[in-house]
Amino acid sequence: MSRGKRSRAPAAARPPRGDATREALLRVGRRLFAERGFAGVGTEEIVTEAGVTRGALYHHFADKRDLFRAVHEQLEQALVADIGERIGGIEDPWELIVTGVRAFLDSCTDPAIRRIALLDAPAVLGWAEWREIDARYGLGLIGFGLQNAMDRGVLAQRPVRPLAHLLMGAMAEAAMVIANAEDPAAARDEVEAPLLALVEGLGN
Repeated sequence: MSRGKRSRAPAAARPPRGDATREALLRVGRRLFAERGFAGVGTEEIVTEAGVTRGALYHHFADKRDLFRAVHEQLEQALVADIGERIGGIEDPWELIVTGVRAFLDSCTDPAIRRIALLDAPAVLGWAEWREIDARYGLGLIGFGLQNAMDRGVLAQRPVRPLAHLLMGAMAEAAMVIANAEDPAAARDEVEAPLLALVEGLGN
């Protein structure tokens, strides 16, 4: 290496500047939306804390709502990944369902999930879009758990897709009970047994 020249990391080792800017906006957006809600956060505050320009925000997202949608989807992706990790390696089909349901209910007490995904998202995105995102990330996991239990003889054979939609609706309602409760942890414990009883009622 010539004297006086600094070594530089290969281009592939450095994240593209655009990706880094987008991640900074998502990170700051998630924190601020979780702390104060969608209505309580302005775009100027977001770009200032992210250390980017307003133009950079509008390069990556159409508006604040678009950024919120991306933050919400990121939370949904992380939630599904977390549940998948917690049920990974479980062989017993009923234990897999129970663990998955408990992991989901646990997540509903997380302040970011409560504020962004449960309290604000239905109003900001509209019920239809909120539900579509919820189904896109969660329906497959629910369907897998049900089909696995049916294949192993733990649950009676029934059409999986409509049943998965109905169970997802019950889980969403349980999540809303938790999100709107004065004591989310207590509400989480109260809804667990009834929710699992619904699934257990599908047994042979």
